[in-house]
Amino acid sequence: MPASTHPFEHLTPDFVLDALASAGLVGDGRLMALNSYENRVYLAHLEPGTPLADTHPAVVLKFYRPGRWSAAQIEEEHAFALELAAAEVPVVAPLAIDGRTLHAFGEVDDHGYAASVQMAADQAKPANAVLGLAPSAGVVPPPAERGEKAHPRLKGEFLFSVSPRRGGRAPELGDPETLEWIGRFLARLHAVGARQPFTYRPAVNLASYAVEPRDWLLAHDAIPLEVERAWADTCQQAIDCIAACARPALTGASKGTEDGGIARLRLHADCHVGNILWTPADRPGGGPHFVDLDDCRSGPAVQDLWMLLSGERAERQQQLGALLDGYEQMREFDRRELALIEPLRTLRLIHYSAWLARRWDDPAFPAAFPDFGTPDYWRGQVVVLQEQIEAMQAPPLVA
Repeated sequence: MPASTHPFEHLTPDFVLDALASAGLVGDGRLMALNSYENRVYLAHLEPGTPLADTHPAVVLKFYRPGRWSAAQIEEEHAFALELAAAEVPVVAPLAIDGRTLHAFGEVDDHGYAASVQMAADQAKPANAVLGLAPSAGVVPPPAERGEKAHPRLKGEFLFSVSPRRGGRAPELGDPETLEWIGRFLARLHAVGARQPFTYRPAVNLASYAVEPRDWLLAHDAIPLEVERAWADTCQQAIDCIAACARPALTGASKGTEDGGIARLRLHADCHVGNILWTPADRPGGGPHFVDLDDCRSGPAVQDLWMLLSGERAERQQQLGALLDGYEQMREFDRRELALIEPLRTLRLIHYSAWLARRWDDPAFPAAFPDFGTPDYWRGQVVVLQEQIEAMQAPPLVA
């Protein structure tokens, strides 16, 4: 049998159940893998009569991708989710077990932690150069360098959390009432997000979503030679266009409103239809609830709205109007942010291609994205970026 080449290959059913037991919970042996590419997520049923089983007969375990986020960044995500839940914003927050929401299991591997920190530093350097920051800005150092002691339970191969199981279906985004409802809840999420900035979580900006991913793709020869120059040139044009039309909202590094600029606040940051679950409105707690804050970052409020818009311009205009009808019942929306929709879409396109390339050593990715990396894929990306350059130069949506 060949040696395992990816950390997630160690997540056998026995390993997952042992991790659950290490957090003081007793599974009854039933496990089901849930859909997730970035992390690995499992539904585990608990043995009746054991801790938490009375209130949570089944729980969801999320094993975080090693090396992506530091423990401090994950704990800040959890703190944000708990803050939202305390404000009665419908999110699925992790369960606190023995006073902790983040747990670790597996062999102690200090090298893995050091590699995680080094990877974060390497990724931050190009972005920080664009922003005029020190190379290590925004990188969370090891606990010893922060004057802290590493928690002994966070020295393990995998970091994981345990959350309650919540069901639901995708919302009907063609229904104006549904969009209005989602808009109200997003406004409440943003009201909490505006209370204070993130300390460790990064921002949605040009440097980290476009410049660094572009440089990584070129440095790692991820693009076939026959299309590399066309893609690189078009990508640079798109980056220049973003810098020209979205400055300083997507190029600044500070948090909050500065010099009359657009406010930056804590966001869900990956608010697409797959991360909203809908339950019947006639049931207790019915309506939308948000899941998966794994990508939460700081940025402009419109980052959490634009991914809910689809179709032709007239359709997107109507959808935006319904979202803002609900949003502005709870919180004011800065109409200047509408000009950021197409720049934000362009950032996501560049970031997405680099995300796929970085994950190609994970067997789940070649199986799920068989066309990625081919010359035709990158030719398609050239066309898409050219279309985005035109979209960024067109008048923005109005509402």
